[in-house]
Amino acid sequence: MSGCAAAQGGPASLPERHNPEGVARVLAVGSGKGGVGKSTVTALSAVALARRGLKVGIFDADLTGPSIPKLLGVTERPTGYGEGILPPVTSTLKISVLSMNLLLEDPRRPVIWRGPLIAQAIRQFWGETVWGSLDLLLVDLPPGTSDAPLTVFQTARLDGFLAVTTPQGLAGEVMEKSLHLARELDTPLAGVVENQSYALCPCCGKTFEPFGPGNLQSIQDRWGMDVGIRLPLDPDLAALGDRGKLEEYRNDQVLTPLEEGLRAIFPVM
Repeated sequence: MSGCAAAQGGPASLPERHNPEGVARVLAVGSGKGGVGKSTVTALSAVALARRGLKVGIFDADLTGPSIPKLLGVTERPTGYGEGILPPVTSTLKISVLSMNLLLEDPRRPVIWRGPLIAQAIRQFWGETVWGSLDLLLVDLPPGTSDAPLTVFQTARLDGFLAVTTPQGLAGEVMEKSLHLARELDTPLAGVVENQSYALCPCCGKTFEPFGPGNLQSIQDRWGMDVGIRLPLDPDLAALGDRGKLEEYRNDQVLTPLEEGLRAIFPVM
């Protein structure tokens, strides 16, 4: 008797990965570790590309700790569209956003779900959301390598995984766990962002590294990634995000490296 694959120690069969109709490319953004600015990088990536006329959407797959609606000032609930879900768009750049927080009566209330329910919700959102025509759909992953990110990797046909870290060695070490996950699930490693990599002195304008020199190049070399993006520490960024005004952010020292890095990942975009 042959038995099932799982009983023999092999992987159980999974549904074929698929992407929503009309979406040209899908890029997952993750970190393995929380607090490194992953959601901010996701939102800013969308802003940078939308400013150049590209059609961009964000699926906030961090169901229990969503940040995207707050950062971009989105409060409108998704609406029904036939048998699907139509996501709202941001006020200025018309970035499509789907997030669990937009379905809650009170966005401060927690989503207290176990893994199977989270996985089911992610698959439902992925299969039922009507994004329309998009040049790029960004997927903001939650920290870690457990149920939620695993479900995304197994459900979406990802065109790449963009890792986010900070200069601290511990952040990089934990982030590399997510690189292992992406590689083991046959997802292309698109690049790595070192957030809060440096800062500018407000008095003399010189660059300094408040958290040390970082490990960006060594991570790129170890994993064979050509795209490495260094982003500065900018207090204005946090202030705009807290007010839901990230679309108004104009610092080219942040937006330009993100845009150039994303276009290096997807040259035809």
